[in-house]
Amino acid sequence: RVLRLGKPPRRWRKPPWAAAASWEPPVLTLIGKPLASVIGLKSRFVGLDGEQCNVEEFALQHYAAEEHGGWKGVHCEGGVWATLFGLLFWSVMFSDVPEVFRTPFQTAPLDQGSESFAVARRPLVDARLQEIRDGRASELIRECWAAHEGIMCRGVSWDRQPLQELLDIAACVGGAGLAALCSLLAEDQAGWSSGMPDLLLWRMSDQRAKLSEVKGPRDRLSDQQRAWAAALTAAGLQVEVCKVVESKGKGVSRKRSF
Repeated sequence: RVLRLGKPPRRWRKPPWAAAASWEPPVLTLIGKPLASVIGLKSRFVGLDGEQCNVEEFALQHYAAEEHGGWKGVHCEGGVWATLFGLLFWSVMFSDVPEVFRTPFQTAPLDQGSESFAVARRPLVDARLQEIRDGRASELIRECWAAHEGIMCRGVSWDRQPLQELLDIAACVGGAGLAALCSLLAEDQAGWSSGMPDLLLWRMSDQRAKLSEVKGPRDRLSDQQRAWAAALTAAGLQVEVCKVVESKGKGVSRKRSF
């Protein structure tokens, strides 16, 4: 009991992303015509198509416009990343590690999400990350999809995005970016499970990807969102905050700050 009381509470432990929590990403400000601006209610705006939309839909319409890049995008937060991680690390997750599968009905090993996941599979994790860096992500995704489509696996959604869209995303994010993201999830999936940017944007014409955290007029970045932005930027990905604010009159305008 004395030894137990001598340990600091778990809530005092610094999360793995704490060192990057003060980093400030560049900000793109969009000004739109509001429909509802009541405190406590989610902001609604008139979209570029004249229909009402939320801030994420408003930002997606902006990015999709040819004059603003012609990006294809989805509001996914961590959904697409969890699917890509599951497909790329399927054989690692279901490798022969003692005591992590107790029933045939498990959709993930018992240690997934803990710090011991990567420790118990270090050679496999390192080898898979190197394969991703070497540009084999598309091949690995295709192989996993062909072998396991429809089988339940934690984080993997078979119907959220079609296979070709996942392959396009992987190509645009690139090996270095995918490997960096998968490394974080392999080392501490629970610690990095929230705070990912809202929008994933990609453009096959020049194989580029961008991530955007969308904030409404009364929203602020959390420390973990800053940490994700810092980690993804360090991996060579373009990350920004898209701040949607209310106009005083008509029309939509934009400005960028760094």
